[in-house]
Amino acid sequence: MNLLVSAWTIGLILSLLALGTYISFRIFAFPDITVDGSLTLGAAVSAILIVKGHNPLWATAAGALAGALAGTTTGVLHTRFGINKLLAGILTTTALYSINLHVMGKSNLPLLSGRSLPKLGESAGRWLVHANVIHVFGWDIGLRDSTSLFFSFLSACVVGGGLYWFFRTNIGSAMRATGDNAQMIRALGVSVENMTVLGLALSNGLVGLAGAMLAQYQGFADVQMGIGMVVWGLASVIIGEALIGYISLGFTIVGAVMGSVLFRLMVAIALRWGLDPNDLKLITATFVFVALVTPSLARQLNLRRLRVRHAQAA
Repeated sequence: MNLLVSAWTIGLILSLLALGTYISFRIFAFPDITVDGSLTLGAAVSAILIVKGHNPLWATAAGALAGALAGTTTGVLHTRFGINKLLAGILTTTALYSINLHVMGKSNLPLLSGRSLPKLGESAGRWLVHANVIHVFGWDIGLRDSTSLFFSFLSACVVGGGLYWFFRTNIGSAMRATGDNAQMIRALGVSVENMTVLGLALSNGLVGLAGAMLAQYQGFADVQMGIGMVVWGLASVIIGEALIGYISLGFTIVGAVMGSVLFRLMVAIALRWGLDPNDLKLITATFVFVALVTPSLARQLNLRRLRVRHAQAA
């Protein structure tokens, strides 16, 4: 049961990463590699502030702001200096590796002695229930795990609801229109460049927030923790689209959250069944490849069936 709760918690935390990836990849069609570096940056900034004794809430907000600055850098490199989208993200991520080492002072920074959000949640839960264990359907769940799951779910709901509201405002609608038809939105007097930079800042701000929360839940920040996370976010978005489809903005946001949780559960089950952790990134990449190719193959198969039926009818 603890494995299941942990998988749910990490899946909900990384759903913020999935939502950030949804903004960059789906709304702006921007292959943003900055995600790998901005997640670690958010974790590093929040971790060092917590170690220095700062409030974990402010430390988490600082991690999100740091991620937003990383996204802004990528956007400026692309829009102001004319650097290719993919290359701009690679440049920022490469620079962030050294920046993250300087922020933490070393490659791995433990948070065992500092106050973190899970510890605050555990204290609040103990004050409410006056126990260290919660009984759920005959299972005993530690107070820290249960409160972390609750606050992760609450964070995903708040961020998802906030995004749904934001993308229905004038600025949010302009951002969505920028991704759909940049020429049209430019003709209406909106700066495509500014919308792109703002969108990447918002995207990586959510990624930085996910990194800050993930570091506090795991109890450490590591300079390598962001490697491959852009694939994770993309996989979550693809799974969500397979579950929900392109129905509406609200459903796609819910689908991204569901995709992240389901993907983490699949990983947890695979590890429980004996998957070598060294093969995890390879399996993730393979799954994303299959998820990307399957819809195209399905459409081609349907077209062939229709052609055969028309030929038989004729």
